[in-house]
Amino acid sequence: MFGLEALDLARIQFAFTISFHILFPAITIGLASYLAVLEGLWLKTHNDTYRDLYHFWSKIFAVNFGMGVVSGLVMAYQFGTNWSRFSDFAGAVTGPLLTYEVLTAFFLEAGFLGVMLFGWNKVGRGLHFFSTVMVAIGTLISTFWILASNSWMQTPQGFEIVNGQVIPTDWLAIIFNPSFPYRLMHMATAAFVATAFFVGSSAAWHLLRGKDNPAIRTMLSMAMWMALIVAPIQAVIGDFHGLNTLKHQPAKIAAIEGHWENKGDEATPLILFGWPDMKEEKTKFAVEIPYLGSLILTHSLDKQVPALKEFPPEDRPNSTIVFWSFRIMVGLGFLMIFTGLWSLWLRKRDSLYTSRPFLYLALWMGPSGLIAILAGWFTTEIGRQPWVVYGLMRTADASSNHSFMQMSITLIMFVVVYFALFGAGLGYMMRLVRKGPKISEGAETPDGGPGKQRTPARPLSAADDSADADHDTPSLTKEN
Repeated sequence: MFGLEALDLARIQFAFTISFHILFPAITIGLASYLAVLEGLWLKTHNDTYRDLYHFWSKIFAVNFGMGVVSGLVMAYQFGTNWSRFSDFAGAVTGPLLTYEVLTAFFLEAGFLGVMLFGWNKVGRGLHFFSTVMVAIGTLISTFWILASNSWMQTPQGFEIVNGQVIPTDWLAIIFNPSFPYRLMHMATAAFVATAFFVGSSAAWHLLRGKDNPAIRTMLSMAMWMALIVAPIQAVIGDFHGLNTLKHQPAKIAAIEGHWENKGDEATPLILFGWPDMKEEKTKFAVEIPYLGSLILTHSLDKQVPALKEFPPEDRPNSTIVFWSFRIMVGLGFLMIFTGLWSLWLRKRDSLYTSRPFLYLALWMGPSGLIAILAGWFTTEIGRQPWVVYGLMRTADASSNHSFMQMSITLIMFVVVYFALFGAGLGYMMRLVRKGPKISEGAETPDGGPGKQRTPARPLSAADDSADADHDTPSLTKEN
């Protein structure tokens, strides 16, 4: 069907599940740190606006965290079911790294998550704030181990191959492999930026509907400060990441640039737009800027960038896909920087909360961070092909021996179940966002905890007031 084989369906299935999964950890990472900042500001200033925002976003965090855990478990099983040969080859490296993630990050998050969500009137303010910070740190530790594992697959080192299996010889070299620092910073920063635009978009939606209060304004203000500061930093990190990729994965850079061959000693131009044709080995309809490719990728005006024709056809990534996925990511990045700068200009004119053109832009930029993350992962993973462990094991040699029919059935099941289950979860989360934070008036804070919260009957009820109710205080479900 459509010229696809069982291997292609296995790749599509993994791409589908990881694309769903990555959305939830990205928001979890950003929201966890956002909640820690909100509670810290409330403890310092005693401004109830920060507390109200904490209660509001903690509900969304709880739903998002649950969906991230469930979708992550499915991915872990796929290593054994669909990619058993990869697990047999590299499991001595990837297995312990994922185990370290569970033993450190997941246990840390799970241990303090209950106190964070349900400990309002059970523990003191300091302990509750400590729990929130521990959950935020746990999400970053999880990012550390996941990126260490994936980065090792991009730039493997610290091992030897014995009897067709990878045997670790230096764990520090494995963990801190050449691409790891850049990819860790790039992903963590992307999560913060994506969350900022998610928060800013929800604030813009409420302001456009005429719901204007201190909590909504604080949401937009904090989100735009984050965009203004962090989006340009992300661009700088991306530049360093690109230099690292050029050094260790030059074929990926050539595919990203749609650059097929060098001409004499000419500097490499930057192809802004075009259509890389893998069969004809050229980029059609190319719009080029002379010298700019060399300047961006080598920081010089005379050095050349390796071209795709310098690599055997079987070792070339699919330039058609990564050329455009990279440009989607970069294009959205520039839009984020522009949004941050515009917000600063409006802030100085005292019209940040009233400029409808800007609010519409902020609204539509809500999913931009998540789309950029997906585009970046497509660029990274498809650009690594045809290798599953770069230079060591090809993707074609990594898959399990499943039939086309088996992979077709499971892929269809995944699509149906994921859209039904996570579609419902996302819909419910959006209902919570549309409801908006509630401002408590004259509410007293008990001595025992940060807010007037009651212990819910079930863990997931930490996310529910319910979503359709309209209470004046951010209290959780009351026990009968």
